[in-house]
Amino acid sequence: MTSPAKFESYFNVIRDIIRAMHSLTDQQDVMDVMVAKVTEALNAKGALLRVLNKETNRFDVRAACGLGERYLTKGPVTTEKLLAFPSELGKVHVITDIWNAPRVEYPQATWDEGVRMMLDVPLAIDEHMAGLMRIYLTEKRDLSDDERDFLKTVAMQSACVLQRVELIEKQRSLFHHLAAQVEKRSSLGRMAAGIAHEINNPLAGILLYSSNLSKKVPEQSPLEEGLKIIMKETQRCKIIIQGLLDFSREQEPERELVNVNDIVKSALGIVENEFHIRHVGVQKDLAQDMEDAMLDKNQLEQVFINLLLNALQAVDDNGLVTITTSADKAKRAIRVEVADDGCGISQEDMEKIFDPFFSTKANGTGLGLAVSRGIVRNHKGDIQVESELNQGTRFMVEIPKLIETSVLREPS
Repeated sequence: MTSPAKFESYFNVIRDIIRAMHSLTDQQDVMDVMVAKVTEALNAKGALLRVLNKETNRFDVRAACGLGERYLTKGPVTTEKLLAFPSELGKVHVITDIWNAPRVEYPQATWDEGVRMMLDVPLAIDEHMAGLMRIYLTEKRDLSDDERDFLKTVAMQSACVLQRVELIEKQRSLFHHLAAQVEKRSSLGRMAAGIAHEINNPLAGILLYSSNLSKKVPEQSPLEEGLKIIMKETQRCKIIIQGLLDFSREQEPERELVNVNDIVKSALGIVENEFHIRHVGVQKDLAQDMEDAMLDKNQLEQVFINLLLNALQAVDDNGLVTITTSADKAKRAIRVEVADDGCGISQEDMEKIFDPFFSTKANGTGLGLAVSRGIVRNHKGDIQVESELNQGTRFMVEIPKLIETSVLREPS
């Protein structure tokens, strides 16, 4: 029978491991606590912890206590070398024959360390092996039921700790990645604004002088075609520069009470001729019950024009583009969808389409969607995309109604 002192010792170990789970966020620190506390509680020579490497599907040595440095350099092993059957996950395995046990990979090194008995304790999460703790004892002894129960409890808690700390580390890694992206884009915005202002004035001069020269050269002159190319390319540069400025400014919306259906109609009117030339149909389905909202008409018109032109360029002649508006009364939000039956977007490109300067078009600047997302986010909204290759693409813009329109209307 286990003495009260032993019970207290076991309780303290479990408590310390749980405390480590809450106080430590570095996985290595938590694993070091595990092996140290178990070694102390069982008065063992030491302990070693292997953890599943999900990339290689093998178990790597991650922590050790009371053992020579060479134990930390042991190579990874497979699940088959650690367990014979999945049913062994919930058991404590006692190894007394150091020389002949198939689980012992280095019997001579183990014997030289003074080890005469080993305990293998699997760490399982949802019936999947996440790791294995091996405990080294300097003498053979009978393992009591209480000690087995203690080890099983430690294994269960340790598995939960590893899972939780792994999740924390993933979230931390994601946070650092997002923070780096934010800083990168902030720096890019500042750089873009500086470059744009420096280049804009020389471009205006080039465009002015080339335009004046083109009026003075005789018709059919060899210079005429060259000047036209200069003006055309300069104008294209100015469009790119304007995109850079729009991207870097991220102006706050100048809100006014407006109906999003009217903004959509205005955007359609601007691009109508280009759709007509390409023989591409436009189908609009505008919500009849759409209420007015506080929006920046000009900024959102820019977003819808960009989405419509992207859709136009994605479809073949005689294709179809659909634009739909709706009101989500539960979310108190406005929703605008632009869909096409065009070429679609590959999964690889889907992850990059909102990145500045990324474009699949030969003459694209890669700023249209980046600017559009910035405008929508400045309206506290979001823009999402769904696409399937050779089937089409759907962009969804959702903007919350931040102010009740009834508050803004004059009483009748």
